[in-house]
Amino acid sequence: MSNDLAGVWEVALSDGVHRIEFEHGTTTGKRVISVDGKEILRRDWMFKLVGKETFSVGQSDTKATINIDAVSGFAYEYTLEINGKSLKKYMENRSKVTSTWVLNLDGMDCRVVLEKDTMDVWCNGEKIETAGEFVDDGTETHFTLGDHNCCVKAVSSGKRRDGIIHTLLVDGTEIAECTE
Repeated sequence: MSNDLAGVWEVALSDGVHRIEFEHGTTTGKRVISVDGKEILRRDWMFKLVGKETFSVGQSDTKATINIDAVSGFAYEYTLEINGKSLKKYMENRSKVTSTWVLNLDGMDCRVVLEKDTMDVWCNGEKIETAGEFVDDGTETHFTLGDHNCCVKAVSSGKRRDGIIHTLLVDGTEIAECTE
């Protein structure tokens, strides 16, 4: 990275937390985008210094756009949009449609993400094979991590506003959900 670094963002997706870096050479018109340290877009000698750059992030090719706006004179503002929403709005919405747990299994850190709309389970960037079943008080989604039996229980909260409560159990022990 050069001294033209204009913005750095951390974006939590189901397949992991991705670091997006943007370089903007305001004298040369250069634009460079790197995701997780890997350069994915480079444009040199752009005469138009404002505009937007769109690219994909993560295994699911999530659409990301960096907006470059002139604020005053030669000052610029850089904003990141994910799937057409501001990063803040995207993360607020994401907390409603996913549940995330971070735990240590056999000395290895694991980030488990449940996509509530599809009931897909991800661990450290890999989609996990699961088996779902209906039980008396809701559903259970079973999977294994290493030698550990895991289960996401989905039960009604009994309150319409709170909706369904998702709980991760690893070898029968409840794991606390984390907020990203």
